[in-house]
Amino acid sequence: MNGLSLAYIGDAIYELEVRRHLLSLGLTKVNELQKRSKHYVSAKAHAALFEQMMVSNILTDDELDYFKRGRNAKSHTKAKNTDVITYRISTGVEALFGYLYMSEQHERILELMTWIFEQVETGSTNK
Repeated sequence: MNGLSLAYIGDAIYELEVRRHLLSLGLTKVNELQKRSKHYVSAKAHAALFEQMMVSNILTDDELDYFKRGRNAKSHTKAKNTDVITYRISTGVEALFGYLYMSEQHERILELMTWIFEQVETGSTNK
């Protein structure tokens, strides 16, 4: 699959995991759910999380390759509310999750999502 196709499915998987997590915290008001989800789902959040992934060295070589496949894909859509570099990093993160999902690496998705939840909730991505 090409990088943009992986990003397409990865975006859905990633957002579903975030929504599941927020609901598991007991949040029920839609406005609050939407507000909190932006800390995980926006292009800026993806870029900050990817930077932390690199610092923490938590991605495998294969995962980095699929991230790069998404990041380097030639998209015909424009970035909304962010610069092109941040948008491309975000696409790479989505492609990474698409790769993990399509290769049925569900445990790895859960590992990375748990790590992401910890990063966001401890404020590690705001530094």
